[in-house]
Amino acid sequence: MLTYSFDDRGGVPLYEYLYNQIKQDIISFKLSADEKLPSKRALAKNLNISIITVENAYSQLIAEGYIYSVPKSGFYVCDISSAKPMSADKPQRVTKPVTDKKKYVADFVNNSMSKDSFPFTVWSKIMREIMSDSSDKLMVRSPSAGVDELRNAIADYLYQFRGMNVEPEQIVVGAGTEYLYGLIIQLLGQDMKFGVEDPGYEKIARIYGANKVECVHIPLDEGGISIDKLEESGADVLHISPAHHFPTGFVTPISRRYELLSWASKSSKRYIIEDDYDSEFRFLGKPIPSLQSIDVLDKVIYINTFSKSLSSTIRISYMVLPKPLMEKYKKELSFYSCTVSNFDQYTLARFIDEGHLEKHINRMRNYYRTQRDTLLNCIKKQSSYNKVKISEEHAGLHFLMEIETKLSDTELKKKAQQAGVNIAFLSEYFYDKSNAKSHTVVINYSGLNQERIEEGIKVLFGLI
Repeated sequence: MLTYSFDDRGGVPLYEYLYNQIKQDIISFKLSADEKLPSKRALAKNLNISIITVENAYSQLIAEGYIYSVPKSGFYVCDISSAKPMSADKPQRVTKPVTDKKKYVADFVNNSMSKDSFPFTVWSKIMREIMSDSSDKLMVRSPSAGVDELRNAIADYLYQFRGMNVEPEQIVVGAGTEYLYGLIIQLLGQDMKFGVEDPGYEKIARIYGANKVECVHIPLDEGGISIDKLEESGADVLHISPAHHFPTGFVTPISRRYELLSWASKSSKRYIIEDDYDSEFRFLGKPIPSLQSIDVLDKVIYINTFSKSLSSTIRISYMVLPKPLMEKYKKELSFYSCTVSNFDQYTLARFIDEGHLEKHINRMRNYYRTQRDTLLNCIKKQSSYNKVKISEEHAGLHFLMEIETKLSDTELKKKAQQAGVNIAFLSEYFYDKSNAKSHTVVINYSGLNQERIEEGIKVLFGLI
């Protein structure tokens, strides 16, 4: 007969304590496979506890596969000899130390944002208000394309600041542009051939490749994507950043934009994905109108993100689909759940509606202008300033610096990193290396520590 003491069970319920004792006897093989257990009544009498307590303990053991019952016969121990023995001791976990990224005097490659730049006070205040005032809405499942409040706010924002007259119903909200690229592929079909810019942002091509679609790299000329090369490529879908190309920084002129729209109009399969990733940060002249705003044939899929204007960790992006594609999305893809939480969607919607986003962008535009000006002034002070040529410094968060040097790009990059400066060359962004332009550094200043800009520039120019 099984005998257990209940003196040390603490606050554990009686049935749970009995269940644990029997289970421990089974996994330690004190009870053999197919050994018969006492009946519920007999065990209850022996332990001076209720039959219900024994019944609950046995039920849990049956549910987990430690015992089985035979009608009109009783309860028996299961054979667990093939199972991995469980230790009663809590496993000791060793936390691996976090490997810090290499500390640079200046990092002219990676994007980052100072914690002081994010509007934590306003954001947290709005989030508390949302949780207090709209808790009922927070618990309702978001529509696939996002909550109406956020889509309305984005449509109003695009009208005021990008001159785009779009319906909120055309907007799809998602957690990051990578997710939205995946939706576009499913929407247009995996048999479509996608064209990307060369040079360009390598990650875009890698995302298309990971989604098993054919991707071709189309070279640029002085006006942007070469129309002749585009036609030769056989691409069905073209992914471009006409307002501020990365990494060259140039703007696609209006004449070329109409040529691209003309290309798209020649086939019902053709579409243009307009990636407007940092259009808010233009320091000279008015913002460049979007390609979508001059599209009258529903050929442009506009895509943007709040990662640049707010924070890369916000992970809220959106796309504007042409109306026919939006109807197709509703029929074929609306079963997907929205990947952005209601908490973040409602908070961002109110953040935009109350004018906080506009104020924040204005503040960040001034901040980045100061970063750029400080950087350019430091460059101009260098004795070897006559060996460099600056271009495309009036928009976005990077510019180009062409340098005179006898070192190859690879050699200079290695020397710079060894000296504590991280740089990237324009040549690194070319898919077709035969077209690559050497000795041009892509200077990204979004994540620079302003106090160390001068030091970083001195180190870099000391290597030229």
